Amino acid sequence: MARRGGIWTAANVVTCVRVALIPLFMVLATAARADAGTSSDPVLAAASFALYVALALTDKLDGHLARSRGEVTDFGKFLDPIADKLLVFSALLLLLEQQLVGVWAVFAILAREFLVSALRMLAGVQGEVIAAGNLGKAKTAVTLVSISCYYATLLSASLLLGTPTTWLLGAADALMIVAVALTVASGVQYFWNARHVVFRA
Repeated sequence: MARRGGIWTAANVVTCVRVALIPLFMVLATAARADAGTSSDPVLAAASFALYVALALTDKLDGHLARSRGEVTDFGKFLDPIADKLLVFSALLLLLEQQLVGVWAVFAILAREFLVSALRMLAGVQGEVIAAGNLGKAKTAVTLVSISCYYATLLSASLLLGTPTTWLLGAADALMIVAVALTVASGVQYFWNARHVVFRA
């Protein structure tokens, strides 16, 4: 497809805005947290939840814009996955601090991203491109939904004066288990499909 407008295409602008707003999400989410013996701020909790959901949805928007407008660029290919990882890990680290997600879940997701990124770099050196598979796309979608459920749980707790919605927290936990399973499975799939890259003499 032809490229128009240099790197500042509509898709890349959306991606850059996503990256720029991640610190704002972190500030809002941190400010919304409750001190000991108090409930969290419902306005800040609602703002952080809404902003996270909006940023997560732009993951699909920038890709759609790039393909539909014929504006796929190397800059976009570089920045989009970084934006996705920054959003996921900023949210996970905050949830980890609040003891809503386990350290092993965060470690599994982080380790997989490092390993797959290293694999892609190695493949790039050898002139190959490793495209995202269906398991990887499913992993990303389930992880984003799970994190959204956690922040919806925090919002419900702030509205109910400190009492979280049990079913919502259970749904978030269940989705995170699925996300970790998909994380491991997709990582194994990437390395199996690219084993010739790893073991090439």
